[in-house]
Amino acid sequence: MAQTVIGVRFKKAGKIHFFDPGDDEIVVGDSVIVDTIRGLECGTVVIAPREMPEPEEPSPMKPETRKIHRKATRADMARVALNKENEKKAFEICLQKIKDHDLPMKLINVSYTFDVNKIIFYFTADGRVDFRALVRDLASVFHTRIELRQVGVRDEAKLLGGIGCCGRPLCCATFLGDFAPLSIRMAKEQNLSLNPTKISGICGRLLCCLKYESDYYHEMYKENERNFIPEYGNRVMTAEGEGKVIHVNMQRQTVTVMLDTKDTVSASWDDLLPIEENNPNAGKKFSKQTEDNSEDAETPADEKKSPAKFSSERPRKNFQPRNIQPGRPKKIFAGEDKNEIFEESPAETRNKNKVKYRERPNNSGFKRPRRSRRPRDFRK
Repeated sequence: MAQTVIGVRFKKAGKIHFFDPGDDEIVVGDSVIVDTIRGLECGTVVIAPREMPEPEEPSPMKPETRKIHRKATRADMARVALNKENEKKAFEICLQKIKDHDLPMKLINVSYTFDVNKIIFYFTADGRVDFRALVRDLASVFHTRIELRQVGVRDEAKLLGGIGCCGRPLCCATFLGDFAPLSIRMAKEQNLSLNPTKISGICGRLLCCLKYESDYYHEMYKENERNFIPEYGNRVMTAEGEGKVIHVNMQRQTVTVMLDTKDTVSASWDDLLPIEENNPNAGKKFSKQTEDNSEDAETPADEKKSPAKFSSERPRKNFQPRNIQPGRPKKIFAGEDKNEIFEESPAETRNKNKVKYRERPNNSGFKRPRRSRRPRDFRK
């Protein structure tokens, strides 16, 4: 069975809550008194009565939709206006109390409930603040429940409002109900400058408007998944010649290309060809392996040299196999008969590999003395 609900908003750009209108005839723009967790609140209807289908599998964790208390009367609206005036006085009193207690916090806003059952003070701070003494002082002044709620920089901009870099009022303070998650990738997809001062709002976070066109860009990439999508820096072929892409317009599907002649032209995506399609060898790096393979293809199979296990050629200078250990006879294979082995004694090997120092002439000045093998013992 479908249920009839209405959408109520308590702040200008706050979250929409759904309530059961009951038997009252309610239209968009009416003020209603509803029962919330904080107590009685006065809100404005922003969604007309509509039927909400019941879920097939009812969840025990889902709360029931509350009914509205009544439609707001003139006396109720006068009380709301009086609460607005009292909020300004409570703001000044709280500022003085914060100054007296010397607390590192910044007061943002004050909110009264409709029945003045609770007063909520919104503030910002760099870390945790011990405000227990402040709550006691405020409770002794207002004689009601006091709640201090710490908010972030984005909520601060939403509560205070202001003018954005575009010259219009902030989106979060006018119509955005919730903050959508943002990332720097959204700015890259739209070819925007990655300068933090240009893509950040007055709150110091990324602009909320980066999310507006992000879905469109993802849809365009999905539709053109198999086609060629030019990007900044690609080499393309146009009707005027080859060039480099310096700007891409995703909405109009056009690009700006700087030709090799230093001229700039605008062209559609359909009129472009990637440079690899015109030149199959473009983009392939020259390697020594490809050169060797080409030489092997031209050389006949009979002339190719097969690797030999033993070589009669003289090894290059300063070459010594790892299997030969110092102090042992060195085995050398020579001649055509591979079984013939000549052995050298360790002494002959040392004399053969001994390096002779070049003697300096007599007029060369200081001559370095030869160091003795056994160090001198100075303890005697």
